[in-house]
Amino acid sequence: YFIIGVEHIAFGADHLLFLAGLLAIAGTFRRALVAATGFTIAHSLTLALVALGVIRVSVPAVEAVIALSIVFLAAEIARGDRTTIAWRRPAFVAGAFGLVHGAGFAAALAEIGLPAGEKVSALLFFNLGVEAGQAAIILAVFGALFVASRFISAQRGGAASIARAFAYALGVIAAVWFIERTASIFEV
Repeated sequence: YFIIGVEHIAFGADHLLFLAGLLAIAGTFRRALVAATGFTIAHSLTLALVALGVIRVSVPAVEAVIALSIVFLAAEIARGDRTTIAWRRPAFVAGAFGLVHGAGFAAALAEIGLPAGEKVSALLFFNLGVEAGQAAIILAVFGALFVASRFISAQRGGAASIARAFAYALGVIAAVWFIERTASIFEV
């Protein structure tokens, strides 16, 4: 289940894009790790509640809200207003959206199934895998940014233009997902 958790982050496009948006807002390696950990703590709660059958959720609705969480991050990046709660406390925003993402993780985990006698340990190792996957991605992204900063000259407004282009691309992809996922809620 540890490997499944790592794979879920590494190959889950919506989770990768959410993490990318979160990294853009966090800005520093330390803040990114804290925000990712806040995300993991929050999603662990709803993952356990849904996976253990304590609460039930509509998977299509959860998937639509996950896409909407990415749209939210994209809008925050595009605006660039660093006085908002998302910019000042990215761990808070990550935790809030982590609650929704946890329900999405539970839906993915339901497809695989949990071993009858070891549900709690399977959930623990899945969560540890998710956290390890996020940490590896954060290390890779900040490593790549460090190398890129050595080769790219800091032109006036260059970083802001790149951030805005990233935000719009992120927002368009997530908005399309949101529309598709919302439409699937109403399919019979």
